[in-house]
Amino acid sequence: MQATEPAVDQTLAVPAKAMSFPTPTIKRRLMAMVYEFFLLFAVEMLAVLVYLLLTGNRQEPVFQIGLKLYLFLVTGLYFTWCWRDSGHTLAMKTWRIKVVQPGHTRLPWRTAIVRYLLAWCWFAPALIVCALFGVHAKGEIAIALTVGIVVWALTAFLDKERQFPHDRLAGTRLIQLPKIKR
Repeated sequence: MQATEPAVDQTLAVPAKAMSFPTPTIKRRLMAMVYEFFLLFAVEMLAVLVYLLLTGNRQEPVFQIGLKLYLFLVTGLYFTWCWRDSGHTLAMKTWRIKVVQPGHTRLPWRTAIVRYLLAWCWFAPALIVCALFGVHAKGEIAIALTVGIVVWALTAFLDKERQFPHDRLAGTRLIQLPKIKR
């Protein structure tokens, strides 16, 4: 009787093999981000509900700041856990995108956290500019965020492998997984 090896799931591929996969197009990654926005919105609405129930919906400034910190942590936990667990979030899985790091079968916690913090470069510059110039109108903030996101997305064209700076700095890269044959 001959032993057979179990089938290997393509999403759990060994990083050495994964490094040969192509980088997803910038358009594909941005579409995954739009999908991610809707999924994250649902996660954060649930988190806000829990926070409001725990704090009795108190509106003092300390509770408002607490909510922002809580959402930052919930968002960080969502992303870092997904990247650490399987290498992708639900949106990334849908678009067949995975984050990998050479020499690791899974992202280490430290790398996932660093990547999450560096990913805030998509939004932080625009938010800092808005704070410095006292911009509070939602439309103006939306314009600043859009410009910041477009500028950050364009930085991928400066990289020979079309990776975003936060991936390059974190030592990770995004790969496009092949279609699963049925």
